[in-house]
Amino acid sequence: MPAWVVAHGRGARNAGGRTLTHTQMKRIADPRLRSSGRALGRSLHYPFQEISVRIVENGRETPGSGPQPGAKPAVGRRRVGIAVVGVGGAVATTAAAGVEILRGGTNRRLDGLPLASVSVPGLAAYDDIVFRGWDLNGQTLAEAAAEHRVLNDDQLAMTGPALATVRPWPAVASSAFCRNIEGANQHAARTHRDAIAAIIADLLRFRREGELDGTVVINLASVERTAADHPVLCSLDAFERALDANDPAIGPAMLYAYAAIEAGVPYGNFTPSSAADVPALVEMSRRRRVPVAGKDGKTGQTLMKTVLAPALRARNLHVDGWFSTNILGNRDGEALRDPDSLQSKLGTKGRVLDSILGYKVEDHIVDIRYYRPRGDDKEAWDNIDLSGFLGHRMQIKVNFLCKDSVLAAPLVLEIARVLDLAHQRGESGPQEQLSLFFKAPMTANGHAPEHAFPVQERMLHEWLSAGA
Repeated sequence: MPAWVVAHGRGARNAGGRTLTHTQMKRIADPRLRSSGRALGRSLHYPFQEISVRIVENGRETPGSGPQPGAKPAVGRRRVGIAVVGVGGAVATTAAAGVEILRGGTNRRLDGLPLASVSVPGLAAYDDIVFRGWDLNGQTLAEAAAEHRVLNDDQLAMTGPALATVRPWPAVASSAFCRNIEGANQHAARTHRDAIAAIIADLLRFRREGELDGTVVINLASVERTAADHPVLCSLDAFERALDANDPAIGPAMLYAYAAIEAGVPYGNFTPSSAADVPALVEMSRRRRVPVAGKDGKTGQTLMKTVLAPALRARNLHVDGWFSTNILGNRDGEALRDPDSLQSKLGTKGRVLDSILGYKVEDHIVDIRYYRPRGDDKEAWDNIDLSGFLGHRMQIKVNFLCKDSVLAAPLVLEIARVLDLAHQRGESGPQEQLSLFFKAPMTANGHAPEHAFPVQERMLHEWLSAGA
């Protein structure tokens, strides 16, 4: 585990508890502090194995003070905290329970974890992950997991004591962006800036109290309506002015993303909501040298599309139409009863086919329905109409009866681990190598994303091996 220097006001201690003098601090600190000889009002986090210093002042990391590009991750165990927006949801509680089961050693099967066999320096172990986060529902994660009914009775009993100690922090929310999800555990922030300050305070406290080597924010909150194209989202300067004015164009997902980037914390968006992908926050993530990724986790039906479509293209089988329907009864499904939230989801699910096939599928229809009795056991049904040799017509039918959170939870762990590793390597902005896990991947230079699953998989493994 890296030895971190934390300086507050008059002195500093390393991870072993040894007090450092100001002279010793100056020798290791950023050159900008050497002339003053003081660290008053600043908090330094310095891994001795690295050459950079991250400076956080009033909850804000100094621009350009993160790890340098090409930095080598430290060797050894690494304790990483995942701060989840929507930590009381089915996906987050399943992920947290999974880590507890792996940590307990009662089930070492790593089925469903795509990077379980990957070993590169700096990639955190699954059992070194710690969960906390925000939720409008204030019940403990044990209570939430029991309510979601994803885990079986033995798993609930096994993880209950640990999950019962985690109670969500008050969340930032807006009914203007997500109408169907309510809760009393809400932060009473009067302004956008107040909300951001509260989120950053939670992140800094999490890192300090959890004795973490790294922190990642993952958005698993209910789907917000699609943010309208607005000038305040187009540049960081305009966004900053809009924050000061409490502009209603800025939604909660953007506030969480801004707060994470401002605090120097990598951010991943597993939802279709507009967040770190808006141009202003992409710009900010590059300036602050913070890696970001998204959006909309690819777990079931779209996963099958990105696997099947490349094969159909390779065989030159023309897709005449593709009809997709989903039924699900969890909290995600309930949020999607709001037409505006539903449109956000349909937008990301409908983009992949044309990109992979190289032509527009005229009859590509996607339908999502909330059906309460199904709970987390989602059913995704696809009918594919094809034309083959000599114009002969064929069909493929796929019926995927899956557990939504069981598919999603492992991806959350992998996204967080890779984002933390990217941060150690000094990378910033959109992390295109994570495209494998998203329906609408962010790209480094704004070009069209790659959707074909085999290509995405190769991109990720090449990136991982490049830093090995």
